[in-house]
Amino acid sequence: MPSLTSPRSWTLRSKLVASMVALFLAVSIGTGTLIVIATQDYLSRQVDEDLKQTVARTEFDDHKGGSPRGGPGGPLPGGGAGVLTLALDSSGQVIHDPRDDDPLSTAVDVNGNTVTLTAAQITTLKNADIGEEPQTVDLGAETGTYRVMAVTSGSTTLIKGVPTLPVTKTVNQLLGLVAAGTILGLALVGLGGTYLVRRNLAPLDRVAGTARAVSQLSLESGEVALAERVPAADTDPNTEVGQVGLALNSMLDNVDGALRARQESETRVRQFVADASHELRTPLASIRGYAELSRREREPVPQSVTHALGRIESESLRMQGLVEDLLLLARLDAGRPLDHDPVDLTLLAIDAVSDARAASPEHVWALDLPDEPIEVPGDRARLHQVLVNLLGNARAHTPAGTRVVTSLRRGSADDPTRTDVITLSVTDNGPGIPEALQPNVFQRFTRGDEARNRAAGSTGLGLSIVAAVTSAHRGRVGLHSRPGETSFVVELPAA
Repeated sequence: MPSLTSPRSWTLRSKLVASMVALFLAVSIGTGTLIVIATQDYLSRQVDEDLKQTVARTEFDDHKGGSPRGGPGGPLPGGGAGVLTLALDSSGQVIHDPRDDDPLSTAVDVNGNTVTLTAAQITTLKNADIGEEPQTVDLGAETGTYRVMAVTSGSTTLIKGVPTLPVTKTVNQLLGLVAAGTILGLALVGLGGTYLVRRNLAPLDRVAGTARAVSQLSLESGEVALAERVPAADTDPNTEVGQVGLALNSMLDNVDGALRARQESETRVRQFVADASHELRTPLASIRGYAELSRREREPVPQSVTHALGRIESESLRMQGLVEDLLLLARLDAGRPLDHDPVDLTLLAIDAVSDARAASPEHVWALDLPDEPIEVPGDRARLHQVLVNLLGNARAHTPAGTRVVTSLRRGSADDPTRTDVITLSVTDNGPGIPEALQPNVFQRFTRGDEARNRAAGSTGLGLSIVAAVTSAHRGRVGLHSRPGETSFVVELPAA
């Protein structure tokens, strides 16, 4: 059944069941009300008819000279019987039966016993201005309500009445039956409606399950097998749910085709990068070798040629580094396995920081290491490259005098108590990375030359390699940057 929240937040199943229950309740109340009103009207007219017949028989008996007491009338509606009789003379006094001298002032109480009308009840009847049309008079709780009529013959006024209690009892019993039937019907409609709605909406649940399964797939990169489809039984175009299922399958087919096209395009690009990088290594090595050989020539060489050869050698070295980075990324994208030997990160950090200090003595290099060595399973050369790239990034994009701290500890950034994670971080107090650049900082060829001071050129692949190598080690890398503090955090699984 629906919860007590806003109807707008109810499920379709709850709305349908609530609508069924509300409709049944409205129909039951309306039908029950009409039945009770019609029954009450019929019984009331029946009472009036019996009253008129009783009065008519009394008038007939009086015409024959009999007692004005008259006959008691037939059976009353509801199973009861009995009449009210009050005979008054011209002065308003109760007339006595000449046969037994009993006063002609009797009625039947609510318990069905014949009683004599009290003075107060007689006064009530006198003051009621009773005529030849039935009207209702209340004679108190013990005697009840009567429908009464009066007939005058000479100096005698005879008041006859029929009790309305049987009608009231019948109507009350009918109200009870209608209420009980409505409550029972509500329970049956609620339970049966819930079952039927749940059963009829089961195909929609299956369609939603397929959509949820697809939404949980990782579709942003790599080869994607989008095999989820709505079952054929739930794709009947003649039903509303089948139309939804058919539309979802059509959409999934289109998405699957687009993902396959994207995967094929990515594969071709990666293969091209790998092939191009591999093929460029040989000519670049030749260019560099000939440049070095030309500079060693014993014969005098013009100064301009020496300078040009130096620039050729320098740019070939730079291009060779770019080619090596591209080739490494292509190999990582292809899923080439890495070594998983024990690697002492503590010693690796010491070596990397020592090399950075030698390369850039104008920066302040610091280490924050634990007392005990920390090891992780991985590829030593690739993890060393992660540290070298992070330190090189700090050196290239921060001004002289910047303090760069390399720290290593157990536990993650979110939960320092974890023992299955090793956290490696490189933090500097430089100008920081612009907020607009931070979401894309680990993408390939992303460069922050306009935002951070730089002393040397950048290929935009250093941090991409950091992210790719960390991911290949089943770890993750994050960035926290603001003016005066930039921290790259690498989390790796512990041994």
